[in-house]
Amino acid sequence: MSKYWSPAISQLTPYVPGEQPKVDNLIKLNTNENPYPPSPKVAEAINHYPKERLRLYCDPDATALKQSLATHFELPYNNIFVGNGSDEVLALAFMAFFRQDKPLLLPETTYSFYDVYCHLYDIDYRQIPLSDDFKIDLSLYDQPNGGIIFANPNAPTGRLTPLAAIEALLQKNTESLVIIDEAYIDFGGESAVELSRRYDNVLIIQTFSKSRSLAGLRIGFALGHEDLIAGLERVKNSFNSYPLDSIAITGAVAALEDVEYFNETTQKIIDCREWTSEALTQLGFDVIPSKTNFVFTRHASLSGADLMQYLRSNNLLVRHFSKPGIENYLRITIGTQQEMTTLIDTLKQHPSL
Repeated sequence: MSKYWSPAISQLTPYVPGEQPKVDNLIKLNTNENPYPPSPKVAEAINHYPKERLRLYCDPDATALKQSLATHFELPYNNIFVGNGSDEVLALAFMAFFRQDKPLLLPETTYSFYDVYCHLYDIDYRQIPLSDDFKIDLSLYDQPNGGIIFANPNAPTGRLTPLAAIEALLQKNTESLVIIDEAYIDFGGESAVELSRRYDNVLIIQTFSKSRSLAGLRIGFALGHEDLIAGLERVKNSFNSYPLDSIAITGAVAALEDVEYFNETTQKIIDCREWTSEALTQLGFDVIPSKTNFVFTRHASLSGADLMQYLRSNNLLVRHFSKPGIENYLRITIGTQQEMTTLIDTLKQHPSL
């Protein structure tokens, strides 16, 4: 701790991202990256971008991307917000909407950045337990609150909350904002974007990092009523007026427009996820039903930490969480079919399986 730090900084527990290994020959199944490259149209668009324009500031409104998103989702332009990855969009949303007198409600087991933002912004929050089978029970959120946030599908569990349950919550919870983090929605879920047309207190946040293979360009966006978007813009322009660079905007537009490639690669991941889930089940693993590009799984007789180390020793990197209640689970990203076959074959060689 430095004597120059602001007092509150010493109390922060930062988010810990998945390991980005510095060694070769590892099959990387720990950070939910897409195993397939971006659309070929992304590389083409970036290669043709006029390099001399890089001396100029990028468009602070990312107009071309907002227009593409508005067309894609059939929403008005003023219902779109973009930022430097969905993590930044979330950070701005926490600042814009959740510094309230009543506590923010969020699942007890979910994306751990939510806790980090609450501490960073000094937001009072209350964690709501999941059911025994890791479902989010939105009926438990019918209580006084200064906002609600949950991931759908949830992470790290992978479970999807039905739209009917979300709408039932919105019908009851009319005086505070509900944010739905849909980072993984394209892998078999149904987006709540339709609800944003009918309810002015719901904000949908998505990313280009997962289903569109652009984690390295850092592109996130939010969809919601224009008053919500105006609040996000107010915070963004008080922090960083140029969150998306010109290359990122260009690549994102190209990725969004290549619907055929998007459908092809997401279906490959969905099919491989189902194959992997079945293969793990046959090996004695419990697999939580997933609508994401990962599976959340445990073995009844082996600890999660030991399994992670065993796989690491065999050049397979997966994610393990030490949090009580999920400490024996592994979160395994869905890679290519070849990578997942290697995973299953390696597990079959475990002396206790």
